[in-house]
Amino acid sequence: MKKILVVEDELEIRQLLANYLRNEGFFVSEAEDGVCAMELFDKEKFDLVLLDILIPKIDGFGVCELIKSKSDVPVIFLSALGDEKSMLKGYDLLADDYVTKPFSMPIVLRKVKAVLRREQSSSNEEYARICYKDIVMIPDLMKVIVNGNEVELTSKEFDILLTLVKNPGRIYTREMLLEMLWDYNSLVDERIIDSHIKNLRHKVGEGVIETVRRRGYRVEETDN
Repeated sequence: MKKILVVEDELEIRQLLANYLRNEGFFVSEAEDGVCAMELFDKEKFDLVLLDILIPKIDGFGVCELIKSKSDVPVIFLSALGDEKSMLKGYDLLADDYVTKPFSMPIVLRKVKAVLRREQSSSNEEYARICYKDIVMIPDLMKVIVNGNEVELTSKEFDILLTLVKNPGRIYTREMLLEMLWDYNSLVDERIIDSHIKNLRHKVGEGVIETVRRRGYRVEETDN
């Protein structure tokens, strides 16, 4: 059974999330502030953290930074802060997804299952690989290997890179990437794509993703 840590200071919302996830077959622990969250995280092994930002003692950004400094456990932000600056900060802290309040429980569940599915791995199973130059991507494991070294990407960074390398030469506008990779009801500024591209270039190499002026992004076609 997958274990999820729900960090939310509003009792009604925390219990709603916890009970819904338990009914879906998850084991759930609850924390009302950042200190309690980290105490639980250090004591137990969790598969995913659902994390509010505006929580007491240590805010959600601080909790996410602490979690990512010591583990690769995925984090999904659930926050009333829907502005671009907050969302970009969340992704810069390696959050795996960002959901704004008020949210739909079925949507949250879909996101939880999607992130957990990407995290699953098995040494006894062979997974399909997508190769582009010095990059190897394993979609089922959400793994990226560059020049033989594994690189850690957020789920959105992974999705963007996968979309580009599966279609070398094709130009994707910011609008296209948002429509393909974000929920239909997400109020996200197109410039968030630029932030993800910037992070990707830092992680996989500056020359991999090309900017096509006034049009969008692509990776160049290969001779293979």
